Amino acid sequence: MVKRTLDLVISLLAMLILLPILLPLAILLKLTGEGEIFFVQQRMGRGGKTFKMIKFATMLKDSPNLPGGSFTLANDPRILPFGRFLRKTRINELPQLWNIFKGDMSFVGPRPLVPSSFARYPEEAREAIKSLQPGLTGIGTLIFLDEEQITSKASKSDLDYYYEDILPSKGRLEIWYSENRSLMLDGRLFLCTFVVLLFPNSNSLCQYIKRLPGWPAGMSIDND
Repeated sequence: MVKRTLDLVISLLAMLILLPILLPLAILLKLTGEGEIFFVQQRMGRGGKTFKMIKFATMLKDSPNLPGGSFTLANDPRILPFGRFLRKTRINELPQLWNIFKGDMSFVGPRPLVPSSFARYPEEAREAIKSLQPGLTGIGTLIFLDEEQITSKASKSDLDYYYEDILPSKGRLEIWYSENRSLMLDGRLFLCTFVVLLFPNSNSLCQYIKRLPGWPAGMSIDND
């Protein structure tokens, strides 16, 4: 109840404060690219129910039906020029403040996936994730913040590396979060998100995360 109240109040305040930025961005998106302002997609929510997650449009309108599907590659040709800036700065995620305000999401929790990707998680991870409110940020988001670049450096295909290596690791992280979640942990992860956005190469943050309670044994961090 406390977490939901904080989500409601902070998301409302954030939308009001950011309105002078969000409105010009919406106008700019309408006048550029394919004229789309928002990208709306069905994602998995709490209890296994789907909801419509909203982002600023950064890719070609028909991108889910083009090669690559729901998986985004590094230097993906479907990404629009202005969309590349929005994705790099994570500004494209700001419309999800509305999802948080509505109660579809929280500020901190497992990143909501499309149903087809969610189905690939091990059963234990799926059950842990379904018990939680999906989040704008979270431990999986922090560790794999630059996921597109990580997959591009793998020795196997991007898609194989994502499903065989990244997705199982994310599952372990979400199980860890479900077992250790608290308002204090949420606060730490929320603050860590700002740090990694401002200082993406900060190894000290990686060491800090690994000292969090019950960190999964053997779980490595890409920036190590």
